[in-house]
Amino acid sequence: MMDSRLNSTFLKTRDSYISKLAEMGIRTLRDLLLYFPRSYRDEQDFKQIQDLKLDELNVVQGKVKSIFSKASQTGKMMTRAVVEDSTGELPVLWFNQPHLKTMFFPGSPIVLTGKLKYERGRPMMLSPKYERPAGALVHTGRIVPLYPESETITSKWLREKIFKLLRFTSYFDEFLPEEVLRAEGLMSLSDAIYHVHFAQDEEHLKKARERLAFDELFILQLRALRRKKMWQEEAAASFFNNKGEELSLQPFLDSLPFKLTGAQIRVLNEIEQDLNRAFPMLRLVQGDVGSGKTVIAFAAIYLMFKKGSQSALMAPTEILAKQHFKTCEKFLKPMGINVQLLTGSTPESDRRAILQQTKTGTCDLLVGTHALIQDDVEFSKLELVVIDEQHRFGVKQREQFRKHGFPHVLSLSATPIPRTMALTLYGDQALSILDELPPGRKEIVTRIVPEAKRDDASFWINDQIRKGRQIFVICPLIETSEVLEVKAATEEFKRLNEDVFPEHRSALLHGRMKSNEKEAIMNAFSKGEVDILVSTAVVEVGIDVPNASIMMIEGADRFGLAQLHQFRGRVGRGEHQSYCFLFTDSQSQDALLRLKYMVKYNSGFDLAEMDLALRGPGEVYGVKQSGLPDLKIATYTDVDLLKRVRSRADDLLKEDVMLSRYPLLRQKVEYVDEGSIGF
Repeated sequence: MMDSRLNSTFLKTRDSYISKLAEMGIRTLRDLLLYFPRSYRDEQDFKQIQDLKLDELNVVQGKVKSIFSKASQTGKMMTRAVVEDSTGELPVLWFNQPHLKTMFFPGSPIVLTGKLKYERGRPMMLSPKYERPAGALVHTGRIVPLYPESETITSKWLREKIFKLLRFTSYFDEFLPEEVLRAEGLMSLSDAIYHVHFAQDEEHLKKARERLAFDELFILQLRALRRKKMWQEEAAASFFNNKGEELSLQPFLDSLPFKLTGAQIRVLNEIEQDLNRAFPMLRLVQGDVGSGKTVIAFAAIYLMFKKGSQSALMAPTEILAKQHFKTCEKFLKPMGINVQLLTGSTPESDRRAILQQTKTGTCDLLVGTHALIQDDVEFSKLELVVIDEQHRFGVKQREQFRKHGFPHVLSLSATPIPRTMALTLYGDQALSILDELPPGRKEIVTRIVPEAKRDDASFWINDQIRKGRQIFVICPLIETSEVLEVKAATEEFKRLNEDVFPEHRSALLHGRMKSNEKEAIMNAFSKGEVDILVSTAVVEVGIDVPNASIMMIEGADRFGLAQLHQFRGRVGRGEHQSYCFLFTDSQSQDALLRLKYMVKYNSGFDLAEMDLALRGPGEVYGVKQSGLPDLKIATYTDVDLLKRVRSRADDLLKEDVMLSRYPLLRQKVEYVDEGSIGF
């Protein structure tokens, strides 16, 4: 293949740049050409000198009339020039760039880009960008690409290198089928890569970005839909759904101390339909904090139990697994279901007994962490796997349950992900959304607390603790960071304990503690033996303390909306009115705008849409932690493109699920690393 030559062609540049480029993921010519601009600056509009405007970006082309350098009284080297065109003259001043005198001479053509200022009563261009118009312009006078930079590698450096290498874009093999290109009116891949760097006009740039965005989402969608279709075909061949007698959920529903919401009933009906199909269920249930996802999972587990089958419930952390185990004992154990807990800290003697029960089938439900997918865990008849906080697990973890046959898979997510994004990322799963909260649940009052109001807030919180309430205090880091300048949990714990709330009982919780330490602290907090729990983000999921009614978040501007909403969901679970206080000393208007959204909206899905638009999926969900692809060009908010991509992928796979007619496309779908998108 032609484009394999791009991968084997290593960049040739000064040694000092090689390591810096490698840190940015650029090692070959291919990497460099696929290092796309983060934004653009339109500098196409050339003006004549007489038409230049103050305090606006101006692009002017003329000739150097005069140029000289001299030191100022403060020691700065000043280079002064006069540039002229047919309409007038323009004084120009640069600081500490004496080399310009050797680049430009009287009569030299020059292009300048900068703002016009008044200096000593006359208009002047201060420190403008400059370029010699020999052939095509690279840095000015065009749609100028701006790249993600490092301290050493600048946009200007990248532009110079990439511009010289654009002839190699023809080496990229076209992998989209001709019928897709034609039907969607897409630019060729080689042209798209050329124009995304140096478009001749806005229309070419728009078409280039559309093509590259289509590729990213198309590969994602093909991967998900192909996985779904292959799962269904493979499973249907060996999956035997013995319906037997019609099973009723009514005994379980009657045992609950509350009535299900309309949304819960709707989702349960969808699950029951899945359980009666000719292939195993693959369903993702998304629900806001407190929407009742766990009860949905318990209902499905109950149906499996009545069938005489086993279930597994996997959670991402030990704290959450133990929380689930306690809830299972409350709701499922009275129904005769034998529930066991298996985590990394389970004592060996207990572990052996649990594994024996699981292997012989006397354990009906095994709750745990990644410990559930260890090689020595054997099930007698596993028919349902429930995966909580599913975005924290990859496809590989889910598929490790395949060694037990083809169990139904029900995934849960309390992290709100916009529907369009969920359909793209998790297109191999059917999607259910719990968009209704249980009746009577009080809205959490959310307030932004600037530094000037801190003492007032502390006084009010102190009064609430005296009345018997408990509070969470969330800090972004465990230890002090001079770079981020945010309050560390250790410092905050000391401050609160000694200076602010000395009469109350405080405890510190963070991710570096051992499991038994964390469990002891959480138990004490749950029992009311601790009034104030100072913690890092470890409390984001899995903590349920009904008496905790106040959430204090230090450095709130450091968190995204989705995560702030998760924190807020740790309170408001009891009878008392709950509050969330967002502490910040930030003066950033963008940061304060995000926090104002928290005050205005209580819906996690609304906030997720806004967070996605403001910051992008990588920052919102943490790409490395969650496995979410970090898109280069596409956005998950482009609903129209997402619909086009999904429809086109579906049509293609209906004809050829293995993509055998399209080997290059198949290679992209199968061999791109999970969590990234390739071209």
